[in-house]
Amino acid sequence: MIAPDTTSPAIRIDSQFDSGNIEILEIDGATARLAVPHDHMSEFRQWFHFRVSGAAGRELVLKIVDLESSAYPQGWPGYRACVSEDRDFWGRADTSYDKATEGGTLTIRYTPASDIVWFAYFAPYSMERHHDLVSEAAASEGVSCRTLGTTLDGQPLDCLEFGDGETQVWLYARQHPGESMAEWWMEGALECLTDPTDPVARALRQRCAFHVVPNCNPDGSRRGHLRTNAVGSNLNREWDTPTSEKSPEVLAIRGAMDATGVDFAMDVHGDEAIPAVFLAGFEGIPSWTDAQGEKFYRYRSILERRTPDFQTAKGYPVSKPGTANLSMSTNQVAERFGACAMTLEMPFKDNDDLPDPEQGWSPERCKMLARDCMASLLEWLDASS
Repeated sequence: MIAPDTTSPAIRIDSQFDSGNIEILEIDGATARLAVPHDHMSEFRQWFHFRVSGAAGRELVLKIVDLESSAYPQGWPGYRACVSEDRDFWGRADTSYDKATEGGTLTIRYTPASDIVWFAYFAPYSMERHHDLVSEAAASEGVSCRTLGTTLDGQPLDCLEFGDGETQVWLYARQHPGESMAEWWMEGALECLTDPTDPVARALRQRCAFHVVPNCNPDGSRRGHLRTNAVGSNLNREWDTPTSEKSPEVLAIRGAMDATGVDFAMDVHGDEAIPAVFLAGFEGIPSWTDAQGEKFYRYRSILERRTPDFQTAKGYPVSKPGTANLSMSTNQVAERFGACAMTLEMPFKDNDDLPDPEQGWSPERCKMLARDCMASLLEWLDASS
């Protein structure tokens, strides 16, 4: 039990805003018991994002309980919550996890200087910032924006297109909306690719036709979901048979891919448990050839050489021949188009090979990684020609 604080007024906790998500169980002074609600119409729950007010100069003790039954309980040990007092710089708060207390309890301790402080599972990327990103990119020379479709909540599904080359490149992110690091990566990629003075961007735009979907799941993003859209669909399990009722986002993106073809595709994600940046390929697809696989392995090797933030020792198990799950986008795109397709995973925790005690894995590092990914793509194209 939490000892009540009778000497100070109670803090206030709010989450009724874009991507907000928390359940208040109890507040005593500057201490609170909280829980993470499920995604709508889904069993997934992991994402939290909330605001605390009235705690300037007081140590907050925030206990989020019942986390052993969350979507990825292995994501909590070693995790530190993201915290910001200005919603610009996101650091990490003192955080501990006790799986034996109240079904798994994450305890966050932080003393804010300001009357308002924000906590989140990872630095949020709001739909308002998304619209700023899309508008700024669309205003760049040679860039067009088209709406691929409409989500179940009525939001537009934005796709930015540019480039004069023949190589069809698809970059898409946030199929799982709580993986907000994916859109921070997109911001970095678009800042690079739309910069007229960037030599990497100039060369890539000469050789490629880019199709960029910065946010595949606007509904889940706004609703504060971890992994699903407005009706509880995990979009990255819908690529074999998407429908307008369950997964109009995938139906629209896959249809646009059918129209253009795909040579290179990167699906950008975050991983709750593995403290590293890594790529997952398409081993196990029915049409696998060593030549197609070599394209992926070559790109992975280039990226590993270009940045110490990327590694190949940690990652997901490789599928056995013929066992790939074709409902997942990377496998479907590789099988459907013969493309060099891949899933980029970034950590919710930190990169243990190159840790940052103040921020952990951060928006800034997501953006820098994106430029390294684009520079690696250019080198990959040079080696392919």
